[in-house]
Amino acid sequence: MTRSTISLLVLLFGIAIPLMNSAGMAAEFRAGASAVDVSPQQFPVSLRSGKAMDASAVHDPLHARAIVLDDGEMTLAIVVLDALGAPPEMLDEAKQIAAEKTGIPVERMLISSTHSHSTPPSNRTEGSPGDVAYRELLVNGLAQSIIEAYEKRELASVGVASHDLPEEVFNRRWHLKPGKMPANPFGKMDIVKMNPGTSPDVLDRPAGPIDPELMILSIQNNKRKPIGLLANYALHYVGGVKEKHASSDYFGEFSRLMPSRLRASPEFVAMMSNGASGDINNIAFLVNRPPREPFEQIQIVATKAADTAYFAYKKIDFHDSNITLGMIEREIELKYRRPSEDDLAYAQKILALTDPVDISELPKKAQDYARKTIQAHEREEEFLTVTIQAIRVGEFAIVGIPFETLVEIGLEIKDRSPFSKTMVIGLANGRHGYLPPPEQHRLGGYETWLGTNVVQKDASVILTENLLEMLTELKTSGKDGR
Repeated sequence: MTRSTISLLVLLFGIAIPLMNSAGMAAEFRAGASAVDVSPQQFPVSLRSGKAMDASAVHDPLHARAIVLDDGEMTLAIVVLDALGAPPEMLDEAKQIAAEKTGIPVERMLISSTHSHSTPPSNRTEGSPGDVAYRELLVNGLAQSIIEAYEKRELASVGVASHDLPEEVFNRRWHLKPGKMPANPFGKMDIVKMNPGTSPDVLDRPAGPIDPELMILSIQNNKRKPIGLLANYALHYVGGVKEKHASSDYFGEFSRLMPSRLRASPEFVAMMSNGASGDINNIAFLVNRPPREPFEQIQIVATKAADTAYFAYKKIDFHDSNITLGMIEREIELKYRRPSEDDLAYAQKILALTDPVDISELPKKAQDYARKTIQAHEREEEFLTVTIQAIRVGEFAIVGIPFETLVEIGLEIKDRSPFSKTMVIGLANGRHGYLPPPEQHRLGGYETWLGTNVVQKDASVILTENLLEMLTELKTSGKDGR
């Protein structure tokens, strides 16, 4: 008897029949959660926090946080890593280690990065001893988080809800007042500018929306005690960490605060994933925000996010243990962007300049993007293969996109999804630059520049349509669409 037949009988006649797995045993939903400290142990390590620098200390610990879900037929893992971003090859290495220990297929694992700008690089195989050592630490820590979560599985149930937190998210792409737009690095004029300051004399209006929704997946054991919580919010990062200190940003502070919100045990694991936040940050444009102490703004945002997650949690009327899991992974080929002949000629002209006066008169970052233009022209590969994923957890869905995804894309996926609630996780299973929708490409700006964005301009359309198709397959079949 199939699950769908059993469900129909229960619906029509109220028959209480336990779901069965493929081995004929009563199917019982299980879940486990784990957090593994992946703070650097060897210093100095490089940082990316607005400018390149070396970290000499850790302000607050970095973690790999994992949940493992098991419905008796499928087991899958979702991991959130405190990192700026991680390349697929490093993540695949960690997945393979975990797969060998747990039996979870690598294609049933989603690993996303938070995009904290105060974390060390994740894939240095050469360079400083601290950077090289950190790669191995991350690989092993990621694998261990999945292994421990798998080993901690217990009878469980899940609930899903969301609550809005609009006052801490701002679209950072702005139309400026006439005459205020500077030339971009390619010597052209964009229609919008990223992070143009907060002056009312310069700013006109934001160039896009925000997504205020903070969504949670709550996991309890059969004693109704919290096991884990996966949250998602479309906010890039906050910043403002003490100089030369590594930090998990508001993502980690949220995770530290959540146990007190739910009065959970020390074994409880909360994690905050980054949503479709490629054009969303925490700068209150047109507002003169008072100066902050280092880490203070992170604490403010994390506290509000934890409160909002609590309000969402209180909306959950019922944690369901009768859960069907499903997961689809696809590899999609996207064309690399190539510069036009005019762009190439301009880049060559810029890089040929030797006079310091001429160089000083160039648009900001003109030389950097001239080099990126040349690199894009000389790239031998025609296609970039990216991995996207769709997950079903009962009547809830999660999608993973390996880009800094602009908010409009996340909003569209949520709106068109066949599931009532869909979580969009960015920087999942890789980091391939920014992903703007075509309408934002037409406006220009940092997120659309060649070198910042590396794939064809309609890539977001291709990925969105694939993800919606995958979600429909999961909704229809209930498993993996095959």
